[in-house]
Amino acid sequence: MKNIPYKLYLSEDKLPKAWLNLQAILPQEPTPILHPGTLQPLGVDDLAHIFLNESAKQELSREKYIEIPEEIRGFYKMYRPSPLVRAYYLEKALGTPAKIYYKYEGGNTSGSHKLNSAVAQAYYAKEQGLTSLTTETGAGQWGTALSMACAYFNLDLKVFMVKVSAQQKPYRKLVMQTYGAEVFASPSSTTDAGRKILAETPDTNGSLGCAISEAIEVSQTTPNCRYVLGSVLNHVLLHQSVIGLETRAAMDELEEYPDVIIGCAGGGSNFGGLMCSYMEDKLSGKSNPRFIAVEPVSCPSLTRGKYAYDFGDTGRTTPLLKMYTLGSGYMPHPNHAGGLRYHGMNPILSQLYDLGHIEAQAVGQVSVFDAATLFAKTEGTLPAPESSHAIRVAIDEALKCKKTGEAKTILFGLSGTGNFDMAAYEAYRNGTMTDFIPDDEYLQTGFDTLMPVGQ
Repeated sequence: MKNIPYKLYLSEDKLPKAWLNLQAILPQEPTPILHPGTLQPLGVDDLAHIFLNESAKQELSREKYIEIPEEIRGFYKMYRPSPLVRAYYLEKALGTPAKIYYKYEGGNTSGSHKLNSAVAQAYYAKEQGLTSLTTETGAGQWGTALSMACAYFNLDLKVFMVKVSAQQKPYRKLVMQTYGAEVFASPSSTTDAGRKILAETPDTNGSLGCAISEAIEVSQTTPNCRYVLGSVLNHVLLHQSVIGLETRAAMDELEEYPDVIIGCAGGGSNFGGLMCSYMEDKLSGKSNPRFIAVEPVSCPSLTRGKYAYDFGDTGRTTPLLKMYTLGSGYMPHPNHAGGLRYHGMNPILSQLYDLGHIEAQAVGQVSVFDAATLFAKTEGTLPAPESSHAIRVAIDEALKCKKTGEAKTILFGLSGTGNFDMAAYEAYRNGTMTDFIPDDEYLQTGFDTLMPVGQ
């Protein structure tokens, strides 16, 4: 039997030189992005009015591999390749015959995978001659990552952070400010969109949809500025493919192949990035692994959402994306402790899910923190609440193997650390954490905001 180390770090020369574009290997034509007024498909020039020029090109590209510029690869070398870890101690605690692996993306100051796309977008902004960027952030990992990238490329940054997260995680705000970003709890009184939302619902806890509306408004009224985002869109999924390409190289080196691939899913970039190479195998008929996207029961876009065209923001200013969605007006319940609070899912992943190539599970946060605590005790890393959704289902799959005696190989993404999430861990330890499962009436408030676009 091949000796498998606890951690495997690929050599630096094996860092991917190109991103893998999932859009190029879809079994069907990708769903077009539509203008909300004319309902006509948008082209690169249309998207470039909101996003970076290069991001707009990548968003619609059908090229299978897109070269990673040398300066981005140089930045990646500060914290990549990230380790692939065999979870021996978790396996022992579970008494399972399954082999459990995880790809750990928390080894940078942002504490998550988000830096992979942040540095790419900041680089392209600098190349375009821009001087500032705007964005939103939920739990704070993306805002932190983008503040780091903007500091490196000497770009100004304004971050609109979901209000409830800003209240729960004040030190995330401080880290962003340390890197030079301005941070606003959203909805704020600094934008027309924020003031409108506050006038309608003054006690709102905010949502990513609210924060996106504010960030886009500022980008459209600031010279030499563009809006960038950290998940959902296809070009972000593209940048995160570095995770899956590294994982594949490491697994190949160990002569291992996963039977089950699991990732937490909010907007989809982490999960999509992890599974991209193996999905290519499945779509080409080379293998048939299972792919499981894990989301919170309080924001169940895949498991209870509608596959429909929808806006990306609460203010309804973005183009229309066809995705699994709860409606752009959906507000996650304030007791939800982690990220993964976006109302929709990446269009590529939505299409693959609709075609039956991806499974989805929604899990409650109490059981998520049960899994997070066990993982911390056995593997020595305090996981982010978002990542712990994947841990929950990985444990469940391993326990199924214990019952059946099957020695399956399970791979999941540990997308970040939980070092800034102690308020959530405290609520769990104190027994004050509860699960909120929206009923049909609660979900309908979001569905009522969907546009009647022909499907």
